[in-house]
Amino acid sequence: MLRFLLVVLGMAATAVALAWHDYDAWLERPLALGDTPRAFTIERGWSARRVGTELEREGIVDKRHWFELHLRLSGRGGGIRSGEYALDGPMTVPMLLDTFEKGRTVQYSHTLVEGSTWREALARVAADDTLVHSLDPDVTADALQASEADGAALMAAIGHPELHPEGQFFADTYRFPRGTSDVEYLARAKATLDAVLAEEWDAREDGLPLESAYEALILASIVEKETAVAAERPLIAGVFLARLTKGMRLQTDPTVIYGIGPSFDGDIRRRDLTTDTPYNTYTRAGLPPTPIAMVGREAIHAVLHPQASDKLYFVSKGDGTHQFSATLAEHEAAVRRYQLRR
Repeated sequence: MLRFLLVVLGMAATAVALAWHDYDAWLERPLALGDTPRAFTIERGWSARRVGTELEREGIVDKRHWFELHLRLSGRGGGIRSGEYALDGPMTVPMLLDTFEKGRTVQYSHTLVEGSTWREALARVAADDTLVHSLDPDVTADALQASEADGAALMAAIGHPELHPEGQFFADTYRFPRGTSDVEYLARAKATLDAVLAEEWDAREDGLPLESAYEALILASIVEKETAVAAERPLIAGVFLARLTKGMRLQTDPTVIYGIGPSFDGDIRRRDLTTDTPYNTYTRAGLPPTPIAMVGREAIHAVLHPQASDKLYFVSKGDGTHQFSATLAEHEAAVRRYQLRR
C-alpha cells in the first residue's frame, strides 16, 4: 500500500513538474501577433477574465487557463486599463500585461484652432468620429448656427453653466485614446485654458489696465483675430492697452464682426461700424463682454507682456502684416496708402 502511495505521489509530482515547465515555457513564448500590429480593444468594465477570453478568441493568447493562473499568481489582473491597443511583437504575456497596465493605448489627436469661435470648434468636434458623441444632438446638429441657449447647454455639460462658451477652450492639439467623449475632450481644453491663463496672469507685468484674468482673455482673443503674425502680437496688444489707458475706444473690426454673428457675409460695411451691439468697439468704450475667439498661449502672453511703444493705431497692409502709427494723421495717411488704394 505504501509503495502504491509513493508511486501515485511520484506520478503527481511529475505531472506538476511537467505542468509547471509548460506554464513557464508558455510565459516566455512570444505571442502570435504576426508581422503587423494587431488591434485589440479592452472595453470599459471588462474583468481580467473577460480580457483573457477575448485574447484567446482573437488568437492572440492560447491556453487561457495559464493566462488566468498567471493573473492570480502575479496579482496583476486589477491594473488592466481599457482602451484600444496596437500590439506589436515580439511580445510575451508579461509584456502584454505591462502594456495593458501602463495604458499604452492608440492615441488620436484633434486640434482646436486659434482664432476659431466656439461654434466652429463644436462643429469640428461633432464631425470627429474618433470622439464618442455624448452632447445633445440638438446642440451639435448645426453647430455653426448654434444659439446662445445651445452654448449654455454646452457649458453646463462640461460643468461650467455660469460661463459664456466663447474663448473658454484653449487652442491646442490634444491627444487622447479612442473612447474619449466630446464632453471629456472639451472639459480638458477648458481645464488647460484655466491653468495657462492663471499661470500667465500671475506673471503679468505691473500697471496693465486690466482688472482680471478674464479681461486679459478677452483682449487676447482680439489680438488673436487681428493678426496671425506672431511677432506683431505684443505690439498690437500694446496699442490696445494704450488706448484703454487713455480712454480711447478700441475700434477693432473683429469685435464688430463677432457682434453681427453667424449671419456675417464676409464684408464689413460702414453701417456695421455704426450699428450698436455689445461687441461694437466703435460705438462702445472698453472691452466687449466676452472673448470673441479661442486663443493660444502666445496671444495671452502678448497681452500680459506688451511691447512698449508710442503707437495708437494700425492698419492692414493687405499682406497679413500691419502699418503702425503714433498719430491720427499718420494713421489716415497709412489708410489711404494701404486700404483706400485697394
